Amino acid sequence: MYSLVLAINVLSGIGVIGLVLMQHGKGADMGAAFGSGSSGSLFGASGSSNFLSKATGALATVFFITCLGLNYLAGKQPHTGSVVDSIKVERANDVPAGPAPAVDPRTSDIPK
Repeated sequence: MYSLVLAINVLSGIGVIGLVLMQHGKGADMGAAFGSGSSGSLFGASGSSNFLSKATGALATVFFITCLGLNYLAGKQPHTGSVVDSIKVERANDVPAGPAPAVDPRTSDIPK
């Protein structure tokens, strides 16, 4: 069930992105009011919405509903601990627990 809702969520999200990118903005007709063409109004209502805006609204609604569904389904799963608890920490046995030993500069391997 979770995988099905997740697939619908991803597809609706991609659909919303595509539909928003295909639409033209409200400022696209603003130049027409200043002599470069004809437009219905500069700042008024844009009239009835077209198919792209209705489809965007419908897909956005599906996206939000599937987001809520994913949140609900994730909350129903049993809590297994945090991610940090699931990481296996390997401890090295050869690392001393005390301070690092002092290095004598006279016995160093660095050439002079």
